[in-house]
Amino acid sequence: MSERTAAVVTVSDRVSAGTAEDRSGPAAIALLESIDLAVLEYRVIPDGVDSVATTLLEIAGTVDLILTTGGTGLTPRDLTPEGTKAVLEREAPGLAEAMRSATFGDNPHGMLSRGVAGTVGATLIVNLPGSVKGVQESLAVILPALKHGIELLVRGTSDHNV
Repeated sequence: MSERTAAVVTVSDRVSAGTAEDRSGPAAIALLESIDLAVLEYRVIPDGVDSVATTLLEIAGTVDLILTTGGTGLTPRDLTPEGTKAVLEREAPGLAEAMRSATFGDNPHGMLSRGVAGTVGATLIVNLPGSVKGVQESLAVILPALKHGIELLVRGTSDHNV
């Protein structure tokens, strides 16, 4: 398989304003690099439907995978799923369902995450929680499927019998 590429977008009013440090974005980058996905872009943006949608559309098509961190909770400014849904062409609900279900029993707050996943063209987009632990737990569940999902998007076909 040729080298696949990714981008990480941290969605946070506080981090984008410089009043807090981003730890979840670098955690996501480290995990992507551990499976040989080249992270070509890293951005920090404020919360909001428009900021998320605009950023995702700017990056989609330039990388194979976009991971967002943050903005998936229940506060009024947690609008990452709404911004993501505004640009998705097709949803991939199994990814978000798997991430949430993996935390049941261990972290009851995991079920409060509203993250979504899906595609824009040949780019897969996945919303992750905004904590380092949430990023690590979520990616531990979906990393095995990410490379295959990306290959399906890029190639357009797969021989599932191999």
